Amino acid sequence: MKQLPPARDVARIVLVVLFIGLMIVSSLWILQPFLGALIWATMIVVATWPLMLKVQGALGGRRWAAVMVMTLAMLFLLVAPLTTAILTVMDRRDEIVSLVASLSTTDVPPPPAWLEGVPLVGARLSEEWRRLAAIGAEELAAQAAPYIRQALTWFAGQAGSLGLMVLHFVLTLIIAAILYSNGEVAARGVRRFGHRLADERGENAVVLSGQAIRAVALGVIVTAVVQSAAAGFGLAVAGIPYAGVLTTIIFVLCIAQIGPILILIPAVAWVYWSGSSVTGTVFLAWSIAVALLDNVLRPILIRRGADLPLLLIFAGVIGGLVSFGVIGLFVGPTVLAVTYRLLETWISDIDRENVDAERV
Repeated sequence: MKQLPPARDVARIVLVVLFIGLMIVSSLWILQPFLGALIWATMIVVATWPLMLKVQGALGGRRWAAVMVMTLAMLFLLVAPLTTAILTVMDRRDEIVSLVASLSTTDVPPPPAWLEGVPLVGARLSEEWRRLAAIGAEELAAQAAPYIRQALTWFAGQAGSLGLMVLHFVLTLIIAAILYSNGEVAARGVRRFGHRLADERGENAVVLSGQAIRAVALGVIVTAVVQSAAAGFGLAVAGIPYAGVLTTIIFVLCIAQIGPILILIPAVAWVYWSGSSVTGTVFLAWSIAVALLDNVLRPILIRRGADLPLLLIFAGVIGGLVSFGVIGLFVGPTVLAVTYRLLETWISDIDRENVDAERV
């Protein structure tokens, strides 16, 4: 007599799946206040892990010293400048409004002669410049001041969340220090989890995720540092007020893939408005070079970090930024890179199966 296979307990399977799902959701709910800091700390540690190992080697293999150096570097290079810029703008918002109002005493100079010779847009720009000069500085300042004051008032209104942001930074530093101290254990656990899900492919996906994170960090952060440093140099040489604060804001804009142009264009206008046409022209040329720098430097750095299609990385950076905010700069390329590699491996299985069939 043929033995029937054991009947599946559907109710038991459904309850087990529901219980596991409930535990996962509950865990994420409990960890929700820490998820943002955890993701940021993970991205930072993964991106800077090779640097941490070099620092550890230079310090005689002492991990605790390397962790302290990396944590202090994060504090001074990331947290301190951002906090200083925010506090400076909040404390001096009245001075900035007064500076804008003082522009009413300065006449708008005529456009430089070379501007009209710029292909395609030169004539249009010169015409618009003459129109603004004809309006008069006082009326222009009166029109701009309410928008500046409204923007600064909104910025000051965010002061209530400043403490929460500082707490977020502190949590990121603490979690990053923990991950630096036990990075090998955490990496081994994640790789084992990936292997448990999809054997060797799952483990390879984890390794690829780390490569994608490092590639984006190398391309985005290093480009932002170079761009903001070059822009800050131009601001200082041109004599722009609050050049240090503006440089920090440019760094944040470059990290967010907006670029330095939002700060450089008003700065160039301010130099021309001040009556220094030669300085304004030189600063304008410098600003254009700085604004275009990321189009050359970022692709080179990203290609060095990971052997992935540049279009894939670019789509991941922009799409991730739009979908998830600044953290999407790293999440987007990582997800697309892992998906791309998994699809590539899955499709290549057909070729291997065809080769094996031909051999038989």
